[in-house]
Amino acid sequence: MSHTRKLLARGIPLYLMILPGLLYFLLFRYLPMGGIAIAFQEYDPFDGFWHSEWVGLEHFQRLFGEADFWLLMRNTLVLSGLNLFLFFPAPIVLALLLNEARVKLFRKTVQTITYMPHFLSWVVVVGMTVLLLSTQEGALNKLFVSQGWERLEVLTNPDYFRPLYLFQNIWKETGWSAIIFLAALASVDPTLYEAAVVDGASRWRQMLHISLPALKSVILIMFILRLGQVMDIGFEHILLMQNSLNLDVSDVFDTYVYRTGILSGQYSYTTAVGLFKSVIGLALVIAANTIAKRLGEDGVY
Repeated sequence: MSHTRKLLARGIPLYLMILPGLLYFLLFRYLPMGGIAIAFQEYDPFDGFWHSEWVGLEHFQRLFGEADFWLLMRNTLVLSGLNLFLFFPAPIVLALLLNEARVKLFRKTVQTITYMPHFLSWVVVVGMTVLLLSTQEGALNKLFVSQGWERLEVLTNPDYFRPLYLFQNIWKETGWSAIIFLAALASVDPTLYEAAVVDGASRWRQMLHISLPALKSVILIMFILRLGQVMDIGFEHILLMQNSLNLDVSDVFDTYVYRTGILSGQYSYTTAVGLFKSVIGLALVIAANTIAKRLGEDGVY
């Protein structure tokens, strides 16, 4: 018993360090889960949580019967697919390239430049985009007009929305997301590279057979976690880029919830939409983790 008390006393500084994180998850992640119950109610703020009428699965039936349901699903999955298969590999490629740079000053400079955009809010990023690409006042279109060319309607043309969304994500988050992969590469035993050089392996072979395998477990874990966010693709970013002309390709569940729940006050219905998104994300994480385990890989749990 005394030994246990000594261990607990010795661990007090560590417990205090993790306390803010535990409180954060408790207050902002776990306690709010009780509000999921209003997805099965016709919630009325005046009647309160305990006295609102229970309606069962009525809101879910309404969601699946909505005329825009498949449009929202398509747009959400397409943008998630762009993030998953085009944006997700970008930090991995950047980390591998930076790991191959032998000049430390160059590597640190490039790393700093690439992760700085992460600290800009989406309001600033979209504002910069508007100043650059606006049809009438955008710097790019002013340049085109001065050269006698036609204006390029990027922000109002639905065909440009998805490529622009992807480019903004890559520019803003690639450097920051690469940090975890760089940390994994830093743990690789340098003697492996030295042995590969002795065996005559080129830099490409070293990256392919040493660096990339060292990232395999991290890539798999990050990919599984990313699957859990398939239905959450960045509300603020899309809302700021959205307009009436590109609504057919930009309207997703997040913006739909904002319009229907926050602006129209349909709290129970939009809670059901949010629960539907969460269940899809949870199912994908469990399925991907199970497949990874069966293939002999380390999963998330």
